[in-house]
Amino acid sequence: MAQCNQVSLLLDLSSVNIQCILITIITFILQLLAPSSSDVNLGASANPHAKPTDFDFLAVIGKGTFGKVLLAKLKSDGKFYAIKVLQKKVILKKKEQKNIMAERNVLLKSLKHPFLVGLHYSFQTPEKLYFVLDYVNGGELFFHLQRERCFSEPRARFYTAEVASAIGYLHSLNIVYRDLKPENVLLDSQGHVVLTDFGLCKEGVEPEATTTTFCGTPEYLAPEMLRKEAYDRTVDWWCLGAVLYEMLFSLVSSFSFLSLLLFEGPASLSLFYLEIKNHVFFSPINWDDLYHKRITPPYNPNVKGPADLQHIDPEFTREIVPNSVGRTPDLTSSLATSSNAFNGFSYVSSDSSFL
Repeated sequence: MAQCNQVSLLLDLSSVNIQCILITIITFILQLLAPSSSDVNLGASANPHAKPTDFDFLAVIGKGTFGKVLLAKLKSDGKFYAIKVLQKKVILKKKEQKNIMAERNVLLKSLKHPFLVGLHYSFQTPEKLYFVLDYVNGGELFFHLQRERCFSEPRARFYTAEVASAIGYLHSLNIVYRDLKPENVLLDSQGHVVLTDFGLCKEGVEPEATTTTFCGTPEYLAPEMLRKEAYDRTVDWWCLGAVLYEMLFSLVSSFSFLSLLLFEGPASLSLFYLEIKNHVFFSPINWDDLYHKRITPPYNPNVKGPADLQHIDPEFTREIVPNSVGRTPDLTSSLATSSNAFNGFSYVSSDSSFL
């Protein structure tokens, strides 16, 4: 009788163990399928053709708060791109998802201007966001300023005019750039300017409207931003003046050199793109020729090809490319869905024949 009771007890215990195991398995599956804070539902905009394993990631060519910019070669045709890879968990932790989506929106519009970096397409994995951009390897303006200390007036005028053209275009779309500095101005392989990094752009700013967010790089900020006052789109012209001053004199000015050229002083900085174009300082510039790149740049980077990194700061290129950037998560990881923080991020241009 005692033996029968022991057998019955063992069977009961076995049933309990099986139930526990089943509950554990079901719980694990539900956790995979449940929303999480780090994975994002790609939504209807997802591009099923794009994935990290499409590329060979060759070198780190830039970095920022949320991730890195890498030189990558598309395996299917050997073309080179700059891919900005951002960590979702860092973006969500800092609550910067709105800025990332704003950057993506601005990049779409940038395809229509010769001096703004072009976005070919964007996609995402559960862990990362990917911007597939024009690869520009003439070097940052900052890199060249460090090496040469200052530029001649014609050279500084040429760069300033091309950047002004890009800023004027952004303003025509009611976009304020807000982070103009030499690090965000690149040179292409011929020596033309390419403005990049739109993470601090503000959309929907009408000509007479103001905004109040404090952002940007302190050395180049307009006084009203430093005083944390409301400001309008003219803060971009102040920043451009500060960059022009640095190009000419190898110093970051405490006042805007462009405002000194155009008006009595910084307090009169109520100007627009047309006023800049018509100023005597830019009289040697034919703005139509400038826009259509019919003016030969004053400096040629003389790059030997798309893989030439001579003008990329060694601070970046010395870094080892993280293995994770080229890894496409497996199906189990991809089942996870979450908040719509980055819903609509994925994009493919109509002329992207490589997909």
